[in-house]
Amino acid sequence: MLAGIDFFGGGSLAKEEMVRLAKLERGAVNDMFVILSDVWLDHEETTEKLEIILSGYENENVVPSLFVFMGNFSSHPCNLSFNSYSSIRSNFGRLGKMIADHQRLKERSRFLFIPGPDDIRPSNALPRYIIEEFQNHISNAAFMSNPCRIRFYTQEIVFLREDMLYKMRKSCLMPPLTEETSDPFEHLVATIVHQSHLCPLPLSVQPISWNFDQSSFVSNSTNNCLGGQK
Repeated sequence: MLAGIDFFGGGSLAKEEMVRLAKLERGAVNDMFVILSDVWLDHEETTEKLEIILSGYENENVVPSLFVFMGNFSSHPCNLSFNSYSSIRSNFGRLGKMIADHQRLKERSRFLFIPGPDDIRPSNALPRYIIEEFQNHISNAAFMSNPCRIRFYTQEIVFLREDMLYKMRKSCLMPPLTEETSDPFEHLVATIVHQSHLCPLPLSVQPISWNFDQSSFVSNSTNNCLGGQK
């Protein structure tokens, strides 16, 4: 909460609840997230790499608490000329079956899906038609909007899938100063933090739906901001 504004959207927690969550968080030393971006399900190479990843974690003593899959989920933009939605649906079904074949991951991990800028309805959750076959195999999956906020015990984590670095550098009038760092990602992070907004770009580059602009605010209560890039 900041000045009475709840950016997370889940309401404020009582002090006793925060103390309880903090205690649980200190004990969650084995919890881990696996974050993947640009998971092109229509590429056979992607499928092969995913099988290696899933099999590797399946055989670990402790499986990840959460797998985060960020789009784009197709190598072809889902624009008006795209007409292979049935193939995306079947690709998600194949991914669901692949995960279901790894019993420990299916039972103990959770799965979060965030669409990319070229996916269907990029700012909203993927349509039910697309994910229906996947959900027939995996029930503990959440299909969320982009950006997406989650709460991990006392921490607030924001996920954003957008090619921000490319857009920021393309829109940059003057190169950033390099006295402190020459790393472009550090400059990007500093800009987002200073602007308190996930997408500090001109409206001509990134239009904003003002009714939902608050979802892009970054407040002091945000512990981690994780962005997926190409």
